[in-house]
Amino acid sequence: MNDIIKSQIFAIRDTGETNMFDLPLLTSIALREGYSKLVDYLEKNKEAYVHFILTGEDKTK
Repeated sequence: MNDIIKSQIFAIRDTGETNMFDLPLLTSIALREGYSKLVDYLEKNKEAYVHFILTGEDKTK
């Protein structure tokens, strides 16, 4: 997970628009906002994403 993806996650979180575990809605918002790197990351790294949301730790390092 790079800094761009983290910033996109935080940007969506800060809107309060969705529960960050609602991956279909999260993906929809990411698409709407043009966050293609985040969408790609979520498709390939769901487990690492959930770990990051739960712990704040980047499991992909």
